[in-house]
Amino acid sequence: MLFAGPGEYQPCEMFSTGHFELMIITIFGIIVALKNTMNKTKQEVKKIIKECTITMWILEVIMIAFKLSTGDVKNLNNYVPLYYCSLLLYAGMLSSFAKNKLKRIGDVFLATGGIIGGIVFMIFPTTSLPEYPMLHIVSLHSFLFHGTMVYLGLLINVTHYINLELSDIKYYAILVGVVCVVAYAINKIFDSNLMFISKNFPGTPVEILYNATGKFFTPVISIAQMTLPFYIVYGIKPLIGQKRNRPQMSLRAKMEPTPNCPKK
Repeated sequence: MLFAGPGEYQPCEMFSTGHFELMIITIFGIIVALKNTMNKTKQEVKKIIKECTITMWILEVIMIAFKLSTGDVKNLNNYVPLYYCSLLLYAGMLSSFAKNKLKRIGDVFLATGGIIGGIVFMIFPTTSLPEYPMLHIVSLHSFLFHGTMVYLGLLINVTHYINLELSDIKYYAILVGVVCVVAYAINKIFDSNLMFISKNFPGTPVEILYNATGKFFTPVISIAQMTLPFYIVYGIKPLIGQKRNRPQMSLRAKMEPTPNCPKK
């Protein structure tokens, strides 16, 4: 079952018992991971981001190989990593290995888009559970991948790895916008639907937007992806970025006697 091709076993389906079990396990894993790393230094957080990014790239290559061996090579939608959540891979690389503005682009996406993208997928796992059973490599990988997105986003915020500013929208929008342009060009050539910006995606929230916007669907969904996740996280930043601990007194301050207050 773990490596079965699509259709060989009954799929898990969305909003099933298996779906909720995977969601609960993923949320529990995020909580445990955060509890054990939320007091890390910035250098340690950078190392965590790098390790997670490399791990996700290795797993992504394995998943691409699996889907190419079991599916239609002409169906780019099935294996090309050019979707909103795939940006974890590229943002993670920028955050881990780039410098200055390029690094900022990666950090900002991880801190904002990573949280929203991961949460939305865990609620609507449209690319895994409708086709595969719960205990399948695709299903397990998808929840591990998107759980990692949420974890890294929360970790960056609670550790204050970066101080997110409203002006950072430009960095976020640049990354998402560039990928939208690339995806749109590929979609036009190969009749694909990368980034979900060229066609309807029935049974998902995309369908509602598609029916509401008609011929303006592509620019509307592109702009929405380039703005809304950032502003949502920026708006709730005070809730997820609160100080973890009170500042500790220095050793010298602890040893110095407290001066007596003059009596009135």
